[in-house]
Amino acid sequence: MILPTIAFDPNRVNPAKPKQYLDNPSVYMGGTMGGQETDIGMTWEVIKDANGNVSQDRVAFRPFMRKSGITGDAALYANAPAEARYYWYQGEEITMSVRIEQNGYLKFVVDGAGKHYETSFQCAGYRIGAKGVFKRVNAIDQVSNEGKPAQATKTVVSGSLWKNTYLYRRVDGKDVKVPMHSRRMTDMRCPDVRYFIVSSTDEQKKIGSESITIDGSK
Repeated sequence: MILPTIAFDPNRVNPAKPKQYLDNPSVYMGGTMGGQETDIGMTWEVIKDANGNVSQDRVAFRPFMRKSGITGDAALYANAPAEARYYWYQGEEITMSVRIEQNGYLKFVVDGAGKHYETSFQCAGYRIGAKGVFKRVNAIDQVSNEGKPAQATKTVVSGSLWKNTYLYRRVDGKDVKVPMHSRRMTDMRCPDVRYFIVSSTDEQKKIGSESITIDGSK
């Protein structure tokens, strides 16, 4: 996929961190299995420079992993280490994948622009052969707004392109890739369809390819 370009709403500055905004773009995958929800992908984040100083503003996309808690497995949020080899920037091309590596563990891989990140992430609810619901998401997350209605913003996150999207399935004991086309997905544009510009050709639709812009100013 191509990572999006961001134009922040200048009126949405975070009062607690004046170099940052209350809008935080992300592109990610995940799903729900065994009662456990996951969000796994790339989020706009702070970085550390060569001297170990943390940037006051968010300047790069970094891998992140979030899971809800279930019995015996606590909720958790984690980022890739704050190292230059794990920073990706607007407009760069990457591939991402999340697979059940073994029962209770997901393998997350990001590759592109000469950089590579992978990790094994414990998620007790995810098991080979079990049924689940999976997702691919472009979002503008909003700081301290969890569980509340979306706040008005003029932030625009444009140019994100999913070149293809595949689901891994276990068929006759073997893993196969199937395209995430319209018959295998439900298109959701929340909180209102007018904020989303989604385009794809008939050929692109066959392989789960879409160009997505989120425009809060509409």
